[in-house]
Amino acid sequence: MVASSKNADNPVQPAPQAATTLPSRLPSLTGMRFVSAAMVFLTHAIGANLFVSAQFTGSYMSVVIQGGWAAVSYFFILSGFVLTYARRPSDTARTFLRRRFLKIYPNYAITLIAALLLVGLAARQAIDNGTAILHFLLAQAYVPNLAVRTAFNAPAWSLSCEALFYLCFPLLARYVGRIRGERLWLWAGIITAAIFAVPLVAKLLPAQAPIPGFGLTELEMWFIMQFPPTRMLEFVLGMVLARIVMTGRRLPVGLGGALAIGIAVYALARFFPVSYNVVATSVIPLCLIIGAGAVRDTERRTNWLGSRPMVWLGEVSYAFYMWHFLVLMYVRQWFGSPKGWSVAGGFAVMAGLAGITLVLSWALFSLVENPVMRRFASSRRPGAGSPPGGPGADAGTTRPVPAAAP
Repeated sequence: MVASSKNADNPVQPAPQAATTLPSRLPSLTGMRFVSAAMVFLTHAIGANLFVSAQFTGSYMSVVIQGGWAAVSYFFILSGFVLTYARRPSDTARTFLRRRFLKIYPNYAITLIAALLLVGLAARQAIDNGTAILHFLLAQAYVPNLAVRTAFNAPAWSLSCEALFYLCFPLLARYVGRIRGERLWLWAGIITAAIFAVPLVAKLLPAQAPIPGFGLTELEMWFIMQFPPTRMLEFVLGMVLARIVMTGRRLPVGLGGALAIGIAVYALARFFPVSYNVVATSVIPLCLIIGAGAVRDTERRTNWLGSRPMVWLGEVSYAFYMWHFLVLMYVRQWFGSPKGWSVAGGFAVMAGLAGITLVLSWALFSLVENPVMRRFASSRRPGAGSPPGGPGADAGTTRPVPAAAP
């Protein structure tokens, strides 16, 4: 547990370390990124018709769907956390935005082009040029039309949210950095209350019939679940959480207790309205898990989440996220049996699809994401964004900060 610091009002910046990457410093959080990406995979597998039994499919969905919603919240909170934690005084808005663009857009563009080819050639569906342009501009999540937001590669709507977060981060960091240490928990509570208020505000939207089997109207779903400004509340909460950890404020529980609370909330989620389950009910447990995991990492206490295999999986989790839906929807067709398989057969096919996704993710990370970041993400001008140790000593310009989605 972190004890209170005498200088708690001033952010404690991590000491510069040459050639150090953020994943090696926060390995548990990196490992948890893949756990979250896997939960999204398991949730979207519902739409792949893997099980012939409708009854089992319904039971499976009731178990995993909360995990998929919580995973996206984890990515958004983690994004605010790690960007604040890794931020350097030498950073400028321009260098920050360049790194973020290089981190997320090449993978995004490649998988979007792959999706367009699959939709046009494999599915033989017409492609709306206006919708395609919106997706290339990362603007799809602003459209209150589910068909537009989820066209081509459905989970990519979350990158539309991330783009807004990144554009606002340089300004938000100024204000979050000015919050006095003793007021950080108060601000965390205010932001959490705002997140819980979002479903109430959504009730003021024009009336519509609920989406069958979901319990929310399309407008409510958009506003609560996919509208970038409302999802930015989680990002800002992650920023405040980073300040809490960096200033040495005491957390209420350790990682074990946080995970226990998370499991309990997960099990009890069925008793809450879906309008709260898609975001709000998971926020407090996720903040506790991220905060406690970061404290554990900074104290160099290892666990299985921070093991080398899990860290590697965490590093490829963004590519995994970008590929998984396309594999589930299109590669699944190669396995035949459109109505599904037995329970054992369905899980075997799911495992095969996960393996294919992981291979594609490794290729995208190794051939695109990692080389692009190594080659172009660091500042090339002497003294630009570099601490006294010289280029490469500034983790803010050279180390790969995890993308949050995932």
